Amino acid sequence: MALTARTQRRVGKTGLMIGLLIGAVFAAGPVLWMLSSSFKSNTQIFELPPRLVTDTFSFDAYIAIFTNPETMRFFLNSYIVAGSVTILTLIVAIQAAYAFSRFEFRGKRILNVVIVSVQAVPPITLLIPYFGLMVALGLYNSYAGLILTYMVFTLPYAIIMMTGYFNTLPKELDEAVRVDGAGSMTALWRILVPISVPGIVSVGIYTFMIAWNEYLFALTLTRTIDMRTVPIGIQLLMGQHSYEWNQIMAMSVLGSIPVLILFLFFQRYFISGLTAGSVKS
Repeated sequence: MALTARTQRRVGKTGLMIGLLIGAVFAAGPVLWMLSSSFKSNTQIFELPPRLVTDTFSFDAYIAIFTNPETMRFFLNSYIVAGSVTILTLIVAIQAAYAFSRFEFRGKRILNVVIVSVQAVPPITLLIPYFGLMVALGLYNSYAGLILTYMVFTLPYAIIMMTGYFNTLPKELDEAVRVDGAGSMTALWRILVPISVPGIVSVGIYTFMIAWNEYLFALTLTRTIDMRTVPIGIQLLMGQHSYEWNQIMAMSVLGSIPVLILFLFFQRYFISGLTAGSVKS
C-alpha cells in the first residue's frame, strides 16, 4: 500500500508538471513568437517551416518605429493618458475609500450599489452615449475626454479595492491622530496612506494597464493622428494592401514594456495588495 500510494503521488506530480508545462508553452508561445517576429522581415515571418530563431536578426522594424514621429506620438499620448488616469484615479479612490471604510453617512449603501453596478456594466454598451456626451461637452478628440472616460471604468474597481484594504487597517490608527487634534485628512494622508502602499500600488498598476491597453474608446473618441494611442497605432500599421507585420510585432513589444517594468518593480506590493484588498474585516 505504501508503494502504491507513493506511486500515485509521483504520477500525480508528473501529471501536474506536464499540465503546467503545457500551460506555460501555451501562454509564453505567442509572446516569444511576437518577440521573434519583431526581429524578422515580413518575408521571414511567413517562411515555411516557421522558425522561432532565424540566422539573422533585423532591427529595421524598431528603427522604423523610432524614426517615425507619428509612432512616437502614439507612445507619448498613451503615457499622458494612462499616467493622468492613474494619478487622478488614485487620488479620488483613496479619499472615497477612506470615507466608505471609516464613516457612516446617508446614502452609503446606495452609493456602494451604484459603484458595483458601474463595474458590472459592459463598456461597449456605453460607447455611443459617451461619444455623444464628449461631442456635446467639446471634449471629443482631446486628452480630457479620454481621461474622464477611462476614469469612469477604473474608479469603481479602485474604490472597491482600496475600501477593502482600508478595512484591514485598525481604526485605532486614525482615531489616535484625531485625539491629538488632527483632522481626518491628516490621518488619511500621513498615517493610512504610507502604510497602504501595497494596496495603492496594486490599484495603480491595474489602472495603468486598463488605460494603457484600452482600444475601443480610444478609437471612437479620437479623430486625428496626433491624438491616437499605442493600441490604435498598432492597428494603423495594418494597411489597405499590406500589413507591416514586423513593425506591428515590434510596436507590440514596445507597448508591453511599460506594464512589464511596473509589474517587475512592484511585484511584491502588487501581490500583497491584491490579497489584502480582497479581505473584508
